[in-house]
Amino acid sequence: MPALALTQQTTQLLAVFCIFSAFALGEILLERFFAPEATREDNRLDLAVGVMFPVVSTLVFTSAKTLCAWLLPDARDALSDWPWWQMVGALLIADDLTQYLWHRLSHTSVMWPLHRAHHSAAYMSVRVVYRNNAFYYLLMPGLWFSGALLYLGFGWVFVGYSVVKLAVIIGAHSSVRWDQWLYRYRPLRPLAWVLERTISTPATHFAHHALTQDDGIGHYTGNYGNLLFVWDVLFGTARITRQYPPAYGLNDDRRHGSERWQAQLLFPLVRSTRAETVLGHERHTPID
Repeated sequence: MPALALTQQTTQLLAVFCIFSAFALGEILLERFFAPEATREDNRLDLAVGVMFPVVSTLVFTSAKTLCAWLLPDARDALSDWPWWQMVGALLIADDLTQYLWHRLSHTSVMWPLHRAHHSAAYMSVRVVYRNNAFYYLLMPGLWFSGALLYLGFGWVFVGYSVVKLAVIIGAHSSVRWDQWLYRYRPLRPLAWVLERTISTPATHFAHHALTQDDGIGHYTGNYGNLLFVWDVLFGTARITRQYPPAYGLNDDRRHGSERWQAQLLFPLVRSTRAETVLGHERHTPID
């Protein structure tokens, strides 16, 4: 079992690394990876997140499996005989639907300081994919549920599911904008219609990162889906325009300057020194 788990983890990491690298290379060739809008704080935060996310996600998965082993010692691999499609269905609910709800909650409650870093970038790129506060991931229900399902025997199915999901998420943040090719050619538009209502695409997810939603394109109070955009369609939070916002980021950063990368990554352990902020005072809702 340990050797098999190590093989699964190695396969997952290699696959995700290749996908991430392919999109990053595309951005470099298009001269979009080193965004001129990126500040010194952005560059430092993006590097720090690259170290933080694998550490935090591994910690959560390990803790979830350890907790299951303590509470349910006889349940290890109890669901390993499920057919793959049942496992995928369980993952879509336990991981992707809960992440949609977690993401939506993060825009409307005291959770916003833990998600703010994801929206403070004034650019779209693969650099933004994992850009969140560390506690956003430490507390994310979907990661804990996924760790429990791994303990119950989802193994290789989880590897395949997570690679597909991360490919969609990385592609939805990348400035390569792969979906524009589907909009450009008439024979591909029916495929585009299906895809943009099924999974997250650059056009729909870029809208979520828009600086404003008053132009009919931006939609930061919707388009919360990660793998599946179906959740937005079902719950009435979808906006599909097939256009890309002209600007990204947060208005309060433009008014008051960038937050320090440490405060964005580690709030509430590190608090902002800025006069007007959600990372140090009582105000927790998004500043418009």
